[in-house]
Amino acid sequence: MSHKIYLYDTDTDCIGTGTLSSALIQTQLETAAGQDVDVHISSAGGSAFDAIAIYDLLKKYQGNVTIYIDALAASAASIVAMAGQRIIMSKYALLMIHKPMVGSGGNADELLKDIQMLNVVQSRLAQIYMDKTGLDGVTVNSLIDSVTWMTADQALDLGFIDQVEDYNADISNSAIIKRYTSTAPAIYQRCINKILNTNMNMNIENKELIDRNTSVLDKIMNFFKKVINKKTITDKGALHHAGEMDEGTEVYQDEEMTTPAPDDCYTTSSGQKLSVAGGRVQKVTADPDADDDDDSLPDSLFGSKKNTDVQNRVKAIKAKIHAQNALLAEAKTALEAANIRLEKTREEVKNEIKSDFTPEGSRRSSKAKTEPVPFFAPQTTLAQNAVKKAISK
Repeated sequence: MSHKIYLYDTDTDCIGTGTLSSALIQTQLETAAGQDVDVHISSAGGSAFDAIAIYDLLKKYQGNVTIYIDALAASAASIVAMAGQRIIMSKYALLMIHKPMVGSGGNADELLKDIQMLNVVQSRLAQIYMDKTGLDGVTVNSLIDSVTWMTADQALDLGFIDQVEDYNADISNSAIIKRYTSTAPAIYQRCINKILNTNMNMNIENKELIDRNTSVLDKIMNFFKKVINKKTITDKGALHHAGEMDEGTEVYQDEEMTTPAPDDCYTTSSGQKLSVAGGRVQKVTADPDADDDDDSLPDSLFGSKKNTDVQNRVKAIKAKIHAQNALLAEAKTALEAANIRLEKTREEVKNEIKSDFTPEGSRRSSKAKTEPVPFFAPQTTLAQNAVKKAISK
């Protein structure tokens, strides 16, 4: 087990004081006595000199040092973070680097000395960043001068850290397999669970191995389907299921057994009535006429011992006949419905083509109806009677 050191700011302590001082870190490393060390950082910074001292202590430590940036590694804390053989940063954390600062006063000469000292300190800090990232001095100093805040992804791209901690659940073979089979029929899930419980060493975090096992799983599933899957012919198509057709059996309408059979009443080739609801057989009713059929053959044909092969053939033929009869009944119903629709269509067509149009020149031509009425033709009954009287005189 690794020894843990926490460099977390408090109300009174920062890098260089209290629990975050180089002296206390040295004591903790002595206590670790060569064990691997995990250093967790959440600090806004502090003394650059103490940060360099802690950096040196961690670099010289004999055991493996892993740095975890949990929330913030800013200013001097970013220098401490560079000491890890492996630096892991939370995806939500920030890393900040900037120019060293000093709070002092005095005359011009004293201020110039402070400037020279700050430039030297910056060159040392920049070298630490350069050693970790592999970036050139111009780039690193540019980042320092700009007061650069980096997200985990940016810090990873620039080489300041080695890994982003994403907190996602570990991917394991058993987890992949369970997710893969979660929608499979219950009988498959029981078989797969048995395999998983027998082989507890399947939780290997190896993507290539997981992909390979997924391919193997496909073969296993196909094998189970070939061995266990059964098909029952009914008047409404085939029903696919695992095991015997009993009450509670899951039934599907496809060979892959992914789509449950629609709720309905089905008649099998043997005459059984199956009531299906919710993808399961709710009730199985035997054909009342089935008892009247004698599947056995007379003993006199084969002596005292019946021929099993012939009996099986007879049963197979009867099953085919039942299925064919069911299909014929379905076809007959469909044909009757088609005839009704056809008759209806004929009537509709007759109604559509009815018209008082007749070819021009026929005796029943309606051409005269379209000719203009002579101006002298009487229009009213009174006028017509008057014309008739005039003509008769």
